Amino acid sequence: NLESQLKQQNAADKLDQVLAEIPRVREDLGFIPLVTPTSQIVGTQAVLNVLTGERYKTIAKETAGILKGEYGHTPVPVNAALQARVLEGGAPVTCRPADLLKPELAELEADVRRQAQEKGITLAENAIDDVLTVALFPQPGLKFLENRNNPA
Repeated sequence: NLESQLKQQNAADKLDQVLAEIPRVREDLGFIPLVTPTSQIVGTQAVLNVLTGERYKTIAKETAGILKGEYGHTPVPVNAALQARVLEGGAPVTCRPADLLKPELAELEADVRRQAQEKGITLAENAIDDVLTVALFPQPGLKFLENRNNPA
């Protein structure tokens, strides 16, 4: 994947530089484990650092997310200067990142019930199953609900 990224940028000759940059980026990002998705984040940032000719001239959105704490705690602290740069005076996430998400289920359930009523769809006895179907697959889920009782 790294090689194909570089080939697309006509920079296949930079592979050795990118491979040397990966451990440096990983250190800056608190020695995060190299498993999906963080391995791709580290690799992408290393490519950006090499291709721009300047470390962190461009910071990928996902790299900024790690520095902000959006991916949780890292094994060791991240590079403080980089973190300050992406935080722009704000504070890092110090709690469980998912705790910052606003609840959406009640709003979605009301929306699905409204759409069902408008379209004459009968929801299942346990409507949460239908709500989750639409949550996971918005357009095909609604189409499924519309045609669920169609014998054809």
